[in-house]
Amino acid sequence: MAKLQADVDNILFEVTPKVKELAKICEENNRIEKELYTKYEVKRGLRDLNGKGVLAGLTNISDVSASRVVDGKEVPCEGNLYYRGYNIKDLVKGFLEAKHPGFEETTYLLLFGNLPNKTQLKEFQNILAERRTLPPNFVRDVIMKAPSRDMMNGISRCILNLYSYDKNADDTSIPNVLRQSLNLISQFPMLMVYSYHAYNYRRGEDLYIYAPYPELSMAENILMMLREDRQYTKLEAEILDMALVLHMDHGGGNNSTFTTHVVTSSGTDTYSTIAAAMASLKGPKHGGANVKVTQMFEDMKNTLTNWEDESQIRQYLVDLLDKKVFDKKGLIYGMGHAVYSISDPRADIFKAFVKQLAVEKNCEAEYALYEKVEHLAPEIIGEKRKMYKGVNANVDFFSGLVYGMLDLPPALYTPIFAAARIVGWSAHRLEELKNVDKIIRPAYKPLAPYRDYIKLDDR
Repeated sequence: MAKLQADVDNILFEVTPKVKELAKICEENNRIEKELYTKYEVKRGLRDLNGKGVLAGLTNISDVSASRVVDGKEVPCEGNLYYRGYNIKDLVKGFLEAKHPGFEETTYLLLFGNLPNKTQLKEFQNILAERRTLPPNFVRDVIMKAPSRDMMNGISRCILNLYSYDKNADDTSIPNVLRQSLNLISQFPMLMVYSYHAYNYRRGEDLYIYAPYPELSMAENILMMLREDRQYTKLEAEILDMALVLHMDHGGGNNSTFTTHVVTSSGTDTYSTIAAAMASLKGPKHGGANVKVTQMFEDMKNTLTNWEDESQIRQYLVDLLDKKVFDKKGLIYGMGHAVYSISDPRADIFKAFVKQLAVEKNCEAEYALYEKVEHLAPEIIGEKRKMYKGVNANVDFFSGLVYGMLDLPPALYTPIFAAARIVGWSAHRLEELKNVDKIIRPAYKPLAPYRDYIKLDDR
């Protein structure tokens, strides 16, 4: 039996010599010369050389602004992010000064288009609180069975399983999709935290499953459910809440939100749509980048003999671009953005709180290293690479450091991003259903010549 299992594992989960041989054939017959993309004016990544996206739709939900018109010419400017027309900096300042959580208020704004008054906000908080529950035995039957080492995959599986419990799962009317969206937004922290605990339990750690408290905010419940002693500080909850708000949405063209539009346009159900968006966000070029930043800095700290030596830091960054260190992909993670060329407003907001948290957590040396890399990286990238637009620290650059100082496990860095972005996905899905009735289908130019069929005996 053991040998049989080993044989099965080898076939299913190992890249065998035969598969390697076939992979070489696959690679060779899938190669397209890069010059052809230029010849046929293909916008790779659906962006031009300056990073500007191809116009694929219209939205009222959020706007990413990184340029302005001066003397008839478009020039880069400090980046700004708007939710329903409100500058993200003003929204964050507003709820911080009022000393109340921002997640629920901003969720209302993105879903319904306006900021709520006190009565509306209280009612909405109650709506979300009463939906922080899962179907009977869902934790035992779904979450505890075959937990995944990758939380994004585990959560996606949970979301797809929720389809089976919904008697109106395929109804794509606005009221029903709103119901499903409110459920998933409220349930997501439970799916995330419980999946994490279930995986740890399978590895021999203690299991504790805490129900959320209706009187707590989304951020407070995440911290409470995550920690065995249920304890968290006011500053920790405040910063996590702010992080959720900053990650809620980022225009209609970011990869996972565009995925939401594409999949919604096919007419499929909400659970399939959100699972598809999750698959997109998981990628290291999208939501998974915050984990890569953290891993990169861990490698950097282990490599440098002196964190304050700028020449050592510079050499490490050069080696990163030359594919000599870390994952040898030639990337400085957390630097650069498809839209922003001068500054990422989310990173600017984060940075102010990172410094405050670093002092409280006695992490000033680590913060200083991040600052040095933030300063040096754009210069080094400019020296080593052909640049079409500016490079700056993006939100992922600081978010991993923040989550680390909040004692959040790296396995949950991207899921926390998703716990926020599911609000934006839901808003965009509702907008797509309301306004567009055509399936999204861009064109691809075929390059393969037509050939006559050859019978098997003649090949």
